[in-house]
Amino acid sequence: MAARVHISQPGLSVQPDRAVAVHRTLPEEVAVAMVFDGSSAAVMMATPADVQDLALGFALSEGIVTAPDQLDGFELAEHPNGLEARFWLREDRADALAERRRFMAGPVGCGLCGIDSLDAAARDLPSVGDGPRFTRAEVARATDMLRDQQPLHDQTRATHAAGFLLPGAGIVLVREDVGRHNALDKLIGALARQGIDPATGAVVMTSRLSVELVQKCAIAGISTLIAVSAPTAHALRLAQGAGMTLAAFARGGAFDLYSHPHRVTEKVSDVA
Repeated sequence: MAARVHISQPGLSVQPDRAVAVHRTLPEEVAVAMVFDGSSAAVMMATPADVQDLALGFALSEGIVTAPDQLDGFELAEHPNGLEARFWLREDRADALAERRRFMAGPVGCGLCGIDSLDAAARDLPSVGDGPRFTRAEVARATDMLRDQQPLHDQTRATHAAGFLLPGAGIVLVREDVGRHNALDKLIGALARQGIDPATGAVVMTSRLSVELVQKCAIAGISTLIAVSAPTAHALRLAQGAGMTLAAFARGGAFDLYSHPHRVTEKVSDVA
């Protein structure tokens, strides 16, 4: 099943001295239900591409599973009102699903919608490992490298991207979506499906650094998060506590380094 990810739409471009007819390419946005063992866990609005990556990344970043082999099957079902991403869990993951239902960061548009307590919003994060090192030049170029691998954004100017940066190798994997959280979940899912350890690289985002992005990266074991815009204060506090390096305002050959700066060096990347 190949869902349409964009449409061509006529419009009127109003300029100071004239108005001209135009056609614009707009990204599609559909409801995607995350269904585990026949029960819907969350519904989010997403770009209908790489939906299996999205669903797997969501399952991993929400703690429903900790590895792809804890899933017994996947099916993508189309409905008049959207898509169902259906996973069947290994029997021993049923309790994890029931527990995580209470703490889910649901619809992408509101970040922490769907959780049932303030304690759930402040869930403890694991400490990330030591992780790879990057040169200052690699971090400074990261968002430019990501920008060169965003075909849907080139067509629509309306999507976010998450990229995986390897030391000495550049951006090796990219996923796009209308939502920044969805783009990251897609990337985490794609890494898992391709057998790439998230702890071996950094994530590069086209958005601000919000709490949910830090949470998802920490759970995935990603030690460095780079973004084109600013972190929120609480996202920074969470990153500091988890041992994560945050690099923000990475654009135009410069960046701000906020936490755990030891992973960014002036030397050649440590690829050992």
